[in-house]
Amino acid sequence: MQNSRIGLGVALVMLLATSALAQKVTTDFAKDVDFNQYKTFMWIKEPKPANPLVRQRIIDDVNAALQARGLKLVTADADLAIAGHAATRTERSLDTFYDGFGGGWRWRGGFGSATTRVTTYEVGTLVIDIFDAKTKVALWRGTATRTLSDNPQKNADSLNKAVVKLFKDFPPSSGKRTH
Repeated sequence: MQNSRIGLGVALVMLLATSALAQKVTTDFAKDVDFNQYKTFMWIKEPKPANPLVRQRIIDDVNAALQARGLKLVTADADLAIAGHAATRTERSLDTFYDGFGGGWRWRGGFGSATTRVTTYEVGTLVIDIFDAKTKVALWRGTATRTLSDNPQKNADSLNKAVVKLFKDFPPSSGKRTH
């Protein structure tokens, strides 16, 4: 009887530890947008993890997920623009948003006033942003934490699982958000 209680206790601790270390995936999107109007996509900012193989895996997995949903990858004149961000350790980035003149993306140069914010990414974070390529308005953001590590052998499977989870409900239905 004592051994079965100990075994049950160990199993419970392992289950809690596993769920505490599990990937966390969140998505957010513009609820007033009909995502079915978009047919093509292109990359405007590829993720830049330290390992170039990880970079290619992220791109390949995101491309596969979007193509499985009927979108076509193109090199120019796309409907959607994809930006990826990856961190295998705690990193900080400066994001500057410009108001006023200029036709650039909201996080690039232009004239007028600017707001800069510091963002700290958690270890192992993958962020995928999707913009309307013509209006340059943000439409969708998916974030997966505890996805990337400094261990390349763990990354391939973990990345694939994260991207599958990120795009599980893509394209989103209007008015529905997942957290």
